Amino acid sequence: MKTYAKAITLIGLLGLTACGSESGASGDEEIEVLRISAASTPHGELLELIAEDLEAEGIELEVDLSTDGVQTNRQTADGEYDANFFQHTPYLNQVNEDIGLDLVEVAGIHIEPFGFYSKTYNSIDEVAQGTEVAIPNDPVNLSRALQLLEANDIIQLDTMEKTSDFTVADIVENELDLEFKTLDGPLLPRALDDLDLVAINTNYALEIDLDPLEDALIIEGSESPYVNILVSTPEKADTEAIQKLAEALQSDKVRTYIENEYDGAVVPVF
Repeated sequence: MKTYAKAITLIGLLGLTACGSESGASGDEEIEVLRISAASTPHGELLELIAEDLEAEGIELEVDLSTDGVQTNRQTADGEYDANFFQHTPYLNQVNEDIGLDLVEVAGIHIEPFGFYSKTYNSIDEVAQGTEVAIPNDPVNLSRALQLLEANDIIQLDTMEKTSDFTVADIVENELDLEFKTLDGPLLPRALDDLDLVAINTNYALEIDLDPLEDALIIEGSESPYVNILVSTPEKADTEAIQKLAEALQSDKVRTYIENEYDGAVVPVF
């Protein structure tokens, strides 16, 4: 397996106030601090890549690693973070609706094709009757996992009434009698040791040194609608600092890095 995961350096100085400013060494330069919550791979790596470029423009990044999507969105809405970078658009829309937030998309950066992995099977055709399958428990990614199984003729969903937001209850054909277990997204990689088939978001797969294009039994194509986005509040989204962050994340430097580093497991959308 090719190793993608890297140690992420927390960028910036602890204790500085988010979106605050601090005088430079000469006393006449102002540094604006942006506090960002991000997934480690590839999100944190991309932020680390552009940190020096932003610092040259007077912006210091302070990055915390996100392990709970809903909590991270709450903290962003409450102002603890100026922005976050870990989620795709359907997930943001679902969280906004479920808990009454008003976070907005600032910029689309990349797609991480979603896949199913196994330590038991080498091919999706080997999956046996009664296999236990782990899938995400959040509504958006749960539906995404089921749709990927349907696209590969493993199950059939009832599409007469809807075309998204599927649950296990919408399965109308399950010839293999698959048993579905739902888990928090960050816990899915651990399930590989206990269950025979596991759906894992690519950022989590990369963190445990899986190569999605080689190791996934089935995986989404690059046309996936699940674009990973930079997110902020309506009040901060159009500020100069956040816009400069978005521009840096959509730069040729980032595009080249993604294309060279992840070999198609992460796909730029800009």
